[in-house]
Amino acid sequence: MQEALNLIKDKEADVDDAQLLARIKKGEHEAFAILVRRHSLRFYRIAYRFTAERGEAEDIVQDAFLKLWENAESWNPSRNSAFTTWFYRVVVNLCLDRKKKKRPLQMIDEVLIADDNITQEERMIERENEILIENHIAALPERQRVALNLCFYEGLSNQEAAQIMGVHLKALQSLIMRAKLTLREKLMG
Repeated sequence: MQEALNLIKDKEADVDDAQLLARIKKGEHEAFAILVRRHSLRFYRIAYRFTAERGEAEDIVQDAFLKLWENAESWNPSRNSAFTTWFYRVVVNLCLDRKKKKRPLQMIDEVLIADDNITQEERMIERENEILIENHIAALPERQRVALNLCFYEGLSNQEAAQIMGVHLKALQSLIMRAKLTLREKLMG
């Protein structure tokens, strides 16, 4: 069974996203399944950073992939944009649209993964600090929050994040700098 899974993964690795999207445009379900398997976790992480709700993040990613399936022509490889860069923008826009329709973001207290090296009290203090930081990030202006999420939590380069957000590199760097200053002031004050 594991050998069959490895063979499938090897076969999928040989096909790039542009090739998969060309096949999706022709209605190939297998190509769509490969693309979803390849990228779901990545886009779930960014949706979760915006929503702080597992179900909501899953719904957003599912909606984004459904839109892709229904309108695969919306990605245009000639625009010199990687699929992932373009799709980040789709997911971020869905997150922002949902946020406008919902109540203000509230952090959900989740159980931390147990670490044998820290005590329960240390774990609680760590979680309180995480919630405090997350609440301060959630209170940032939308564009600063998007910039932070893309660069620091998704690990994208500044250039990629700027492209996703549709801003110049200097503007993105300014957004990040202002966000850091605001967070530092709130955490120190």
